[in-house]
Amino acid sequence: MGKHIPPFDNRNEPVINVNDDTTPLCYFNPVKLTNSESYSYMLEGYESAVVLAGGTCNITVDGETFENIGKRASVWEGDPAAVYVPVGSNVTVSCISEVADVLIAGGRYEPEENSEKLTPFAIQPEDTDKVQYGSDDTKTHRKIKHILGQKNADQRGRLLVSELFTVGAGGWSGFPPHKHDEERPPQETRYEEVYQFRFNPGHGFGAQFLYEHEDDYGPVYHVRTGSVIAIDKGYHPSVAAPGYEMYYFTIIVGEKSKSLVQYFDPHHEYQVHTIPGIKDMVAKFK
Repeated sequence: MGKHIPPFDNRNEPVINVNDDTTPLCYFNPVKLTNSESYSYMLEGYESAVVLAGGTCNITVDGETFENIGKRASVWEGDPAAVYVPVGSNVTVSCISEVADVLIAGGRYEPEENSEKLTPFAIQPEDTDKVQYGSDDTKTHRKIKHILGQKNADQRGRLLVSELFTVGAGGWSGFPPHKHDEERPPQETRYEEVYQFRFNPGHGFGAQFLYEHEDDYGPVYHVRTGSVIAIDKGYHPSVAAPGYEMYYFTIIVGEKSKSLVQYFDPHHEYQVHTIPGIKDMVAKFK
């Protein structure tokens, strides 16, 4: 159930490739470029998003170029920019800043017959759909920046992409514990999920919990900057150590539904009603 991939130099090769053995619905490739370098790809059967964690790139999708995507130096300053890429498109990402930190998120998608063909589009920093909830008192203060989500649901398939931050120094995320591994609407929908973690300062760390049944124990993974977690099932809260801000890039892909419906661990569900703003957060994913 799930896996942790410790930080390593992936040399612009996918960390979670197509047909992954744990999360086959998801694809993830963090790409590092220097000025005038470019990276090209085509994913058969997967839609994707090219997200600028830092730096600026020109991104060409099937001959259409989106210029000057990305306006921030790192994930810790400013909002993300991205380009949505339909299934099977040819993409070239060209770095026009000194360096570029590019996160390519993909999700398996088979467009329905007679459905409108999806087209590429840019998501600028001001288009980011933000939600902030929790509180310092409850150690759950968190900020989400939705890149692909409810706001552009009619322009994408079943790929959800966002950036999540624990606000302040230390605290819990993905809490109360929830899962989304069964297709049984309206209680729950099945989504696989991939995270990449980062910490500020960079030597910070946290822990990722995974457990399938509400009475199970662990496993628990020690996560650092660059750690990748792939989640196919189970409850999955995480925590950042005191003194460190935690960021994670999330790729959440639905098997059948375009709406993520989370099922909370029955032992802890009551905290949905006591932690400020949780209900607003849940609504933003639908």
